[in-house]
Amino acid sequence: MWVEMLKSKSEALAYFKKIKARAETECDLKLKALRTDRGGEFNSTQFSVFYNEYGIKHYTTTPYTPQQNGVVERRNQTVVEMAWCMMKSKGIPACYWGEAVAIAVYVLNRSPTKA
Repeated sequence: MWVEMLKSKSEALAYFKKIKARAETECDLKLKALRTDRGGEFNSTQFSVFYNEYGIKHYTTTPYTPQQNGVVERRNQTVVEMAWCMMKSKGIPACYWGEAVAIAVYVLNRSPTKA
């Protein structure tokens, strides 16, 4: 799992390009398809041009049905809960939310799973 902290949704394309390059390098595979919710940042004209340029198929989930993206939703919930627990247990202010999420992802990436 990769995570980047955005100041605004307008930064989504730049960070997506960065994550795409990192993932393709690490896995030695090419990104062929992307499934997203119907967030405006993934449906923008800039993203559409990028998808066409790299031959990426873009699939969107049905509105108001997060269960279609169940695995990702559960993983996101795990990250959020882990970050909140770390912050609450040590009394860390909410301004460090991004760092807590990055640490949670770091720990989860190094933890054994049943899979």
